[in-house]
Amino acid sequence: MAAVNMKKSQGGTVDRGVYLLFTFIVVGLGWVIAAVNTGISYLVLSMDWIAISTGLLGCVVFAIVLRFLHCAWWLAVVSLAPAVFVLVGSVQYAPEETLDGRGIRESVLITGDKAVEGGKNHRFILSGRSGRLQETLDYNGDSPQWKAGDRVEVIHDPKGVVPLAVASDVDPDSKLEMLAMGLTGWTGITLLAGRRGFVRRSAGRRPVFDDTGL
Repeated sequence: MAAVNMKKSQGGTVDRGVYLLFTFIVVGLGWVIAAVNTGISYLVLSMDWIAISTGLLGCVVFAIVLRFLHCAWWLAVVSLAPAVFVLVGSVQYAPEETLDGRGIRESVLITGDKAVEGGKNHRFILSGRSGRLQETLDYNGDSPQWKAGDRVEVIHDPKGVVPLAVASDVDPDSKLEMLAMGLTGWTGITLLAGRRGFVRRSAGRRPVFDDTGL
């Protein structure tokens, strides 16, 4: 970042064109982070913790770069709100889109629960058209919405890569909308950070952690 020359050699004034270019580079960085993490999610459909980890790292990197652009921390902190939408959307879109595209929808009967009595980790045993399903319907909590004897529509992956899910919970379009909302928020915040950062540096104001306030 130090290599980016945002000042003219004469007068110490900030080069508006270079600062505008850097602002658009940061906007592009946000979109690249979202796209790359969505791609990673496709590559590791059965290990979503990897996409969660890389997504969190990307969001932190974006916040740090945004702080440098803005020359203050508060907009970087604000960017964490749309970062949640970017993270959830980029992590969950791939498995849900895969299930929605190639998954098998089936109405199944819950025949039992593998959870230990009094336990919170429920593993509901399912029976479908061809008999008992190999996968279970999992619920971690005290008050599951299902019980033995209930019927529920599920989607299961014939390749066994993406975990089984309740059909009503599979909505890739909503995850794509979340991703778009997060990116829209990042873009707006970055443009604001670029404008304010240009003004701050033009006025000779020091970075936040060199100052005493925001």
